[in-house]
Amino acid sequence: MEELCQKIAELAVTYELTQEFRAMFREREAQNLEEWLNKSTQCEVRELVSFARGIRRDEGAVRAGISLRWSNGAVEGEVNKLKLIKRAMYGRAKFELLRVRVLAA
Repeated sequence: MEELCQKIAELAVTYELTQEFRAMFREREAQNLEEWLNKSTQCEVRELVSFARGIRRDEGAVRAGISLRWSNGAVEGEVNKLKLIKRAMYGRAKFELLRVRVLAA
């Protein structure tokens, strides 16, 4: 990875910024978000600029996701499981069977 980053400047910037972003979440340091957003929006990698702009639109939620220990991951998992079952049964059964399959799972 070091060799690639030395040869491709955009890759080096992308790698550095993504590692900083991961570290922010891992270490729960929401105070570094503003600095990271500034660096990301000023870089020349348009995908990172777009990502940073998206985070700015919902910055409060991202800050909460970084700093708070709570997560809605379990809820999202259950919703995903329900949608998977629903898609598999699409057009084949009514709500009663869907209910039974969800409760049985």
